[in-house]
Amino acid sequence: MQRAKIMPLERPGPAAGGASAIRLDELEKVYETRDGKRIQALGPLSLDITEGEFVSIVGPSGCGKSTLLRLLAGLMDLTSGRVLIRDRAIAGPQKDIGMVFQSPVLLPWKTALDNVLLPAKVLGLDMAASRRRADELLAMVGLADFHEKYPNELSGGMQQRVAIARALVHEPSILLMDEPFGALDAMTRETMNLELRRIWRESGRTIVFVTHSIPEAVFLGTRVLVLSPRPGRIADLVEVDLPAERDLDTMASDRFGQFSRRIRSQFKSQGGLE
Repeated sequence: MQRAKIMPLERPGPAAGGASAIRLDELEKVYETRDGKRIQALGPLSLDITEGEFVSIVGPSGCGKSTLLRLLAGLMDLTSGRVLIRDRAIAGPQKDIGMVFQSPVLLPWKTALDNVLLPAKVLGLDMAASRRRADELLAMVGLADFHEKYPNELSGGMQQRVAIARALVHEPSILLMDEPFGALDAMTRETMNLELRRIWRESGRTIVFVTHSIPEAVFLGTRVLVLSPRPGRIADLVEVDLPAERDLDTMASDRFGQFSRRIRSQFKSQGGLE
């Protein structure tokens, strides 16, 4: 199936040979204003995301990127169409989905370990097993020695690592991330990009990642979904066939530049670049 250019109402298929983790079927979201006007925020949008993929999402401000993520998480009601997780339509929040927001949203009176364990407590999971899992996750995100630290004792990057560990503690197979590194300084952001690629490769999770940064989207993703201005539809779907092992030097490669320019051209054709 050709993926060089996907028109808005066509269904892009999953990566070759992979099973579908997430399927969007003519998804639409319409808001109604106080004066009764209907504003279409998103769609119609159809897309398949394969098990184990890392899909980055970019688009102009107001195109529905965060709305799409909340629809995938079951945190918002759709207007029409369907969201299917492994061929089952979702209705409400799903245990098999973890979410990381732009702000870590850690409880300041709880330690890093206790913040990671919050989903396990809410879901009533076995706490002994969850504690072992939390220990493993904190080690995986490079915080093995910070279990008993409180949020105000951690840097912004460390807090976001705690948030990632918290999103994974109940072992969801899908991780949704809404601009999680947007508030970090450039150097910390680069470090977190490298860490997230490593975490993704080690955990085998399916990740959907919203960002305003075109280089970040290309560096992290196996595919980059480019949304059009509101209502957000698929303007392009770029398969990023860069090496699986990536470092910061990857961003200086000609191939990386080609992907970035292709995505940037979509913004220029839409009348602006973020």
